[in-house]
Amino acid sequence: MSIPHEVARRRTFAIISHPDAGKTTLTEKLLLFAGAIQIAGSVKARKASRHASSDWMEIEKQRGISVASSVMQMEYRDCVINLLDTPGHQDFSEDTYRVLTAVDAALMVIDAANGVEPQTIRLLQVCRARNTPIITFINKLDREVREPLELLSEIEGHLGMDAVPFSWPVGMGRNFGGVFDIRRDRMRVFRAGQERRNDDSDIIEGLANPVIAERYGDDFKKASDEIELIQAAAPAFDAQAFLAGRQTPVFFGSAINNFGVQEVLDALVDLAPAPGPRAALEREVRPEEPRFSGVVFKVQANMDPAHRDRVAFVRVAGGRFERGMRLKVSRTGKEIRPNNVVSFLSQRRDLLDEAYAGDIIGIPNHGVLQLGDVLTEGEALRFTGLPFFAPELFQQVEVKDPLRTKQLRTGLTQLGEEGAIQVFKPVAHGGQLLLGAVGQLQFEVVAHRLKTEYNADARLLPSRYTMARWLTADDPKALRKFMDANAAHIAYDVVEAPAFLATSSAQLRVAEDLYPDVRFHAMREHGGHVFGEKA
Repeated sequence: MSIPHEVARRRTFAIISHPDAGKTTLTEKLLLFAGAIQIAGSVKARKASRHASSDWMEIEKQRGISVASSVMQMEYRDCVINLLDTPGHQDFSEDTYRVLTAVDAALMVIDAANGVEPQTIRLLQVCRARNTPIITFINKLDREVREPLELLSEIEGHLGMDAVPFSWPVGMGRNFGGVFDIRRDRMRVFRAGQERRNDDSDIIEGLANPVIAERYGDDFKKASDEIELIQAAAPAFDAQAFLAGRQTPVFFGSAINNFGVQEVLDALVDLAPAPGPRAALEREVRPEEPRFSGVVFKVQANMDPAHRDRVAFVRVAGGRFERGMRLKVSRTGKEIRPNNVVSFLSQRRDLLDEAYAGDIIGIPNHGVLQLGDVLTEGEALRFTGLPFFAPELFQQVEVKDPLRTKQLRTGLTQLGEEGAIQVFKPVAHGGQLLLGAVGQLQFEVVAHRLKTEYNADARLLPSRYTMARWLTADDPKALRKFMDANAAHIAYDVVEAPAFLATSSAQLRVAEDLYPDVRFHAMREHGGHVFGEKA
């Protein structure tokens, strides 16, 4: 097949939500409806070995939450769907932000009882900044939830874009009768717990059909009035406005009951864009161009604990990947020839022979590839936009058994390179490492992984620091002068970028005032180590 044809078949999207909105459950059901898995894993019950396909890390199975991003590839309606399930927990928002740089669309899951929650708002801001098209799924209609009109208004208020309902619920909770498909003028009847795909026996045609009114009474009368209201007041769906991030199609359903999933899957195929051009510092990279290019947006250590491997997740930006082809790492100039490249269905990995723009491929390696690395067939390219945010929490780390110091450093180096935690080496702390995180749960996960994956039982201790800022200056002498004068507060991160560690915001302000030639950054980007705006 030709490269343009294969690119046009691709749909690459991330699922985002607040914790407990049902994101991982919906992920399972999308896989089920696409025929990728035979039985969906119960996320809450977690009985025996029936865990969610997208949750593979041991601590995730224990807690029933997602703390690492997962990638799943499946085929549906002659399209190749690359689905990225992101961590719902706010403490792992950095991983989610980086995943959002690798997708062409997002599927937002909202708990109908809680509406738009804080973590969802933060993720939406990232999508809005990138003009990422968003499809919205309002979940848990089989429970007592908020009024759909109220939810629509809230979505529009937080997103700053028009919400265009493609379906509308009839009743809720015990009286949930199903959803009315506005565009097709028919109702899909809800039957709790049907572990199968929808079929035509679930359909009642026509909003004016007396069968619906007779069966669902006041609930349908209310839904019918609301549908007439939104048809009169809401804007019509505009595909270009959706692709520009100015409209979001809205669907209602119950993921746990497999209800409304088919419609979402069809919408992803019909509405979500195929891969488009991606900007590098040197030029625009088009997906259909003949030569391969890709960027590492995620590194995961120990996906297979038996092999102690490190897998670089690469988003193909352009061209065609073939197994065994010679690739150049733009950062180092080194050449690699990967022969064991894999595609994913969460923890299941399959060797692949080829991939196209939009696909996510995994390249096992031993530290050769880092976050932000660009792979090409020889051209030097640098993609930007892969963010690291300044940590807000800090803890010192030491190993309980001094004989395990090497294992501790190996583990922290690898976990730092994959972005699970930020690791700083203070200049004046006698070699004791400092961990920085956005949320407290990151520390708990790192301690757990150090113990189980690296056999390094670590002790985490309080730190006096409360913030970090990366440092740049136009004049290297000015930067060196500042670092020498503040050596007790200087540390280097995993890519040897210098940072200023402060104990308070007042201390940071004083440093900024005393050294106007030095810039203090709250964000660092991989890809030429481009820094964000001054903090």
